[in-house]
Parts: sequence; C-alpha cells; structure tokens
Amino acid sequence: MKLVIYPPIDHRRLQLVQDAAGPMAVVNCATDSEALLEIPDADAFFGKMTPELLLQAKQLRWVQSPTASLEHYLFPELVEHPCVLSNMRGLFSDVIADHVMGMVIMAARNLHLYLRQQLRRHWEPIGGEATRQSFAAGPGEVSDIDRSHRHLADSTLGVIGVGHIGREVCRRAAAFGMTVLGVDPICQSVSGVVDEVWDTHRLNDLLAQSDFVVIAAPHTPKTEKLFRLEQFRQMKNSAWLINIGRGAIVDLQDLTEALEQGTIAGAALDVYETEPLPADHPLWGIENVILTPHIAAASPRIAERHLETLLENIRRFVANQEPLTVVDKRKWF
Repeated sequence: MKLVIYPPIDHRRLQLVQDAAGPMAVVNCATDSEALLEIPDADAFFGKMTPELLLQAKQLRWVQSPTASLEHYLFPELVEHPCVLSNMRGLFSDVIADHVMGMVIMAARNLHLYLRQQLRRHWEPIGGEATRQSFAAGPGEVSDIDRSHRHLADSTLGVIGVGHIGREVCRRAAAFGMTVLGVDPICQSVSGVVDEVWDTHRLNDLLAQSDFVVIAAPHTPKTEKLFRLEQFRQMKNSAWLINIGRGAIVDLQDLTEALEQGTIAGAALDVYETEPLPADHPLWGIENVILTPHIAAASPRIAERHLETLLENIRRFVANQEPLTVVDKRKWF
C-alpha cells in the first residue's frame, strides 16, 4: 500500500505519519510533477486533490482533506469517484462555541457599545444618563438601563446546524440557563440539553422564537444564501443573528438592509460572502454589529488535533477500517 502526500509536510509530522502508516509506503511530494508521478499506484492521498491528480490515480481508495469545509475542495470527478473522502471536522467545536458565547454575552450586555464609548472616554450606561437616579426604579418597575441589558436565562438561543460545533453551542447556552432550540437534517437531539432537534422544515419556528439565532451549518447547495430578507422577517425585531458557519449562507446585502431597517436588532459575524470584508462595506459602520475576521477557530490546540485526526485515520485505513471523519461527497459534509 502507498500513501501520497501533497503539498509536503515537515519532517516531524512526516515521521509520525510513517509510524502510523506501518507497512504502508509514504511519499512526501514536493512538486506537482512529483505528485503526478507517484499518484498512479497510490491507495491513499492526503492534501489538495485536483482533477489532474485524480485522473492519473488508478487504485485510489481513500482521500483525506486537510480542511473541515469541502465547498472549495470537491469537484465533480471526485464526487463520482468511488474513493472514500474524509475531512477534518470536529477539531474546532469547543473553540468556535466559546467564540459564539462571547458574541452572545457582548450583545446581551452591550459590551460592543461600551467598548466604543471607552475609546471616546465617555461614561454613560446604555439606556439612560449616568446618574444614580437612572437606576432608581420603584418596586416592580424596570429602569431603561435594566431594560437595555438582557438577562440570558430569560433568552432563547436557536442553532441552525446541530453538528459538532452546534452541539457545543447548545451545551454552553444551556449552562447559562438559556432555552435552546435547534434544527438539523440529521441530528435529532443533544443529550441532556435539547430533547428534540427539529427537522429543517421547522426553521421558521426556530427563527420566530429565538433571541439569538446561531448559524453553525456547513456551506452546501441547500444552505447557500439560506438567509435572505424573508428569513430576517421571520425573526424577532429584538433578535441577533450570529454566523460562524459559512459566509455564503447569509446574503450580506439583505442582512445590511434588515439591520438598517430594524428588522433585526443586531448581527455578529465571523464569516462573510466576500473575505476580507471590503473596507467600504456598510456593515463596518453599523453600531449593533460585531465583526471578527474569520478567526473563531483560532486556538493553539488546533494543530495538534489536526495531526491526531490524520494519524488516526491513517491507522484506521491500514487496519481496513472506515475513517472517523468520513463524509458524504454529494452533501458536502
């Protein structure tokens, strides 16, 4: 058996791969021409598969993608090829879920607004003047300042795409006392958190009930531009949209219109239709928008997890077992 790697990996990782591969030969290719020369008798491949490489492969049985997302990895010939494809899903679940809850807390506590005030050296509670009297509501009364800060345990968070990341978001939201909803075409429940994850046909029910709508779905033919004005109009006008899934799922022009017209209260985005987000895009100037530059998955732990997934799937291939992260090529996940 033979494993071809292209682009090449460093010596330290190569040694670990060779240890995991056991009797399987490992070829670390440095150039396109070398990869094309080695691929005809390869049984397995790790790296960036191309139509040119696949055309030369005669006995390929397994391809390991170096990424979790597959919209830029798949092509028609690979979808139709009988080889098994696996990806790198599951590496970022806790990290991205932490990022989501950071966005939720910022929105709920107006931290994004207070940070802007801090830069101006301006002291004023959101919702009222900075006086002791602003907080003095009578028994049973709610001050404007109190009303402008959300109580998370009274809020509902809805997750679209209850996969590895979505499940971790659900668990964290539940730990804050939030009511948690979810829609997903496959997942039916999150143990101890969501007794019933709804099928995707109940998306509008989730939108109507949620104070925070979190997109944790992959980019697939079915999710591309899933969020247009119609979906924003199904949401509460006090609700926030959070997208850490894929930028292609949300039409940014429609989102901008929904925010400017007050159809929804705010948005927190880590992914965008166009990246980088153009400097002249109106989203930069909308007060109730939190933008991060596609870094929700950033963590010093990711590299080690990436390597361990590769090594485990190599061990499983040598043992004639299915990869842990096998995907449905036609569904893109």
